[in-house]
Amino acid sequence: MVSSIYQSKIVKMSELNNLFIEMTAKCCNYRCKHCYIDFPMYKKETDFISIDVIKQALEDTIDENIQCIYLTGAEPMTHPDFNAILRMCLKRCNVCICTNGSFINEKKARFLKKVENESENIITFKIGMNHYEEIKNDDVRYRGAYRHAIFALKHLVKYDFYPIVSVANYYKLSDKEIYDEFQGVFRHNDIELSIPNIQISPWHDRSQDSGEIFIDKMGDWDCSIGRMLTKSGVYTCPFLSNDYRGRCGSNFVDYSKKCALETSFCVTCSKSQRPVFAINYTNSEQ
Repeated sequence: MVSSIYQSKIVKMSELNNLFIEMTAKCCNYRCKHCYIDFPMYKKETDFISIDVIKQALEDTIDENIQCIYLTGAEPMTHPDFNAILRMCLKRCNVCICTNGSFINEKKARFLKKVENESENIITFKIGMNHYEEIKNDDVRYRGAYRHAIFALKHLVKYDFYPIVSVANYYKLSDKEIYDEFQGVFRHNDIELSIPNIQISPWHDRSQDSGEIFIDKMGDWDCSIGRMLTKSGVYTCPFLSNDYRGRCGSNFVDYSKKCALETSFCVTCSKSQRPVFAINYTNSEQ
């Protein structure tokens, strides 16, 4: 007899290589159309994660092979203890700051280079953009977002950072078009970056039927090599932070290394064939 009960596919984390830290779930200085976060109507949200929670998580994962810590959010640089948390995480491993770039000017870039030089590890930046044209990019994000991002990239490169432009492919363009056109943007603005500094991820459209989950390349999924720390516990990935379907435990002392692929977010990741949030240095053939 064939069972009619639906069972979700299960992914087991092979190793904790990437630790995502949600600095804030709701506090962001902008409201972008493409964002997967359900923001409140007002902007004065104070839900920052405690520095003590992060410190405890780093102690609990001391035996894990964490290669990179991602400071993410909403907008991580709104956190009042951002600098202290950054320094603390750099003592452990490399750190990636996932930001819209609006807080980065020359003074901030110079300060962040000083912080990096105090450590043996490096700081990487993922600057969010959606299109290589200013009008189309700002239509998705906010007025001035394109210029804020370019401004941030210029100053980061000036101080010898090699930031990654994180493109959520809202307009469903081909990878080749995105790579080619952004290289033109870099040249036009005298920014010395290239294809390895562009990471394309699919846009998750919650209004559409996502389809089926493909599990051919499980090793490339964020949930198979990482976990998300929030103020309320540990979750499988940034998409499912604070979602009961992605909850793995209250801390890293006793947390689940398995997760069920039962959401439309999981379908988006399966179609990507590469990490959506973690840094990916492998580009498609040009």
